[in-house]
Amino acid sequence: MRSKLVHEADGQRTFVVVLDHGDEVMASLKEVADREKLSAAQITGIGAFSDAVLAYFDWETKEYEHIPVEEQVEVASLVGDIALADGKPALHIHLVLGRRDGSALAGHLEKAHVRPTLELVVTESPAHLRKEKDAESGLALIRL
Repeated sequence: MRSKLVHEADGQRTFVVVLDHGDEVMASLKEVADREKLSAAQITGIGAFSDAVLAYFDWETKEYEHIPVEEQVEVASLVGDIALADGKPALHIHLVLGRRDGSALAGHLEKAHVRPTLELVVTESPAHLRKEKDAESGLALIRL
């Protein structure tokens, strides 16, 4: 994984993060968030994975259902955020994956391995975002 600060002005920083073949996405992004002390940021990206685990939040059970993806897929869209949860950076990423036949899978990203690359832009906000547990859903949600 490589990352570079490409812009900084008025309390806002923008990083480009490039993950290489075999890198695990969530661990790599957590490393960047911790190192750069990111407390509020938006993430976008494109690339490809050799495998992934997506998740779907079941409203009835209040639990995530895991969706294993055991094939080469294109990252057609990746969007997410970083906010503070219990004083530490927390990642929340959704994505759409494209299969060879043009069909798509979508969900919450739990884990993925890059093949051959994943190119991300992480844009920090000058304001802190904090997540708090929502009583109705049981999820940690951003509270303004």
